[in-house]
Amino acid sequence: MAIVYLFGCLLVIFGNLEQVPGAIGTIVSGAFNPEGVAGGVLGVLIVGFQRAAFSSEAGVGSAPIAHAAVKTKHPVSEGFVALLEPFVDTIVVCTMTALTIVIADTAFYADARSEVAGGGAPPDGVVVTSDAFETFLPWFPAVLAVAVALFAYSTLLTWSYYTMKAWTTLFGRSRRSENVFKVVFCSFTVVGTVISFGSVIDFADAMLFACLVVNLLACYLLLPVVRRELREFREGLRCGDIAKVPADERADT
Repeated sequence: MAIVYLFGCLLVIFGNLEQVPGAIGTIVSGAFNPEGVAGGVLGVLIVGFQRAAFSSEAGVGSAPIAHAAVKTKHPVSEGFVALLEPFVDTIVVCTMTALTIVIADTAFYADARSEVAGGGAPPDGVVVTSDAFETFLPWFPAVLAVAVALFAYSTLLTWSYYTMKAWTTLFGRSRRSENVFKVVFCSFTVVGTVISFGSVIDFADAMLFACLVVNLLACYLLLPVVRRELREFREGLRCGDIAKVPADERADT
C-alpha cells in the first residue's frame, strides 16, 4: 500500500521536477511566516502534535506491542528497527504528500488556504490530495482510493491487535473476554462510519492523548533501564562480546 501511494506521489513530483525547489521554499516560508507564527503558533503546535501522533504513533506506546512480539535476543536491536517507522511515516510519506499538493497548487487548494487563513475549518486532507493527483492524470484519484482503502484496512487490523492485547491484559485472556472485545471493537467501527469525520478524529486524538500520558510516564520511569540496556548493547558491539550481543544480531546490526 505504501509503494502504491509513494509511486503516485513520485509520478506527480517527477512530472513537475522543475517546480520542486519552489514547492520546498513555499513549505518552509509558510512554516516560518511571521504572521502565522505570531497569530497561531500554539494552535499550530497542538495540531502538529496531534497529526504527528496520528501518523507515526511516536510516544503513544502502541507500536511496542507489535515489536514485543518479535523474536530477538536483545531489545535494543528491535528498538533501532522501531526508530525507522517515524522516519518513513513522517519524513518520507508526509513530505512527499506535501510536495504533491503544493506542486499541483489547484484552485481547491488555494480556496482551502484562504478558508483556513480566514479562520475556517481545514479541508479534508484526502480530498485535497486526490484533487492534486487528478491534475496530473484524470484517473489518479482511483490510485489514491486504493491506497487509502489499504491504509484504512491495515489500520483496523493493527489497532484491533493492539487493543486486544490491552483488553486481555486488563480483563484476562479467555474466549469470553476476547469475544466481548470483538463485539465492542466492531461496534465502534460501525459507529465510526456513520458519524462525522471530525468527530472520529477528535475522539481518536483524545484516546491517543490518554495513551501518551501513561506511556511517557512509563518511559520516564524506565529511562535508567533503557540507558543501561543501550550502554551494554553498544559495549557488546564494540568489544564483540558474544555474551552481551548474539553473533547473528551483531552481524545484522
